[in-house]
Amino acid sequence: MTTPQEELRQRTKQFAYRVIRLFRSLPRKPEAQVIGKQLLRSATSIAANYRAAGRARSPAEFVSKIGVVLEEADESQFWLECLVDNGIVKASLLADLLKESEELVRIFSASQQTAKTTSSKN
Repeated sequence: MTTPQEELRQRTKQFAYRVIRLFRSLPRKPEAQVIGKQLLRSATSIAANYRAAGRARSPAEFVSKIGVVLEEADESQFWLECLVDNGIVKASLLADLLKESEELVRIFSASQQTAKTTSSKN
């Protein structure tokens, strides 16, 4: 049986992999590549930093690392929106990734709030 943390590690990794596949399919136009590279960096950073948060040595370090994860998830959502808003990728093709990025932002926002509350009680 997997833990919720392990499930979220897998979920963030799968999100990163999906973005990698998206990046490979983007047009070779300069604007698509610039936005795509930004998205690639932020999406892969979500998984890497969430993994690092699991190894935090203190509650304060965990709060800090989850904050980075939240920022990267929000940034990923922004870059996905940029791809759609600028007509680089059709909205219908990114609907699932946008939904997942929104859910990740909500999850990590709630996690950060919980961790802050818990940390301040100690």
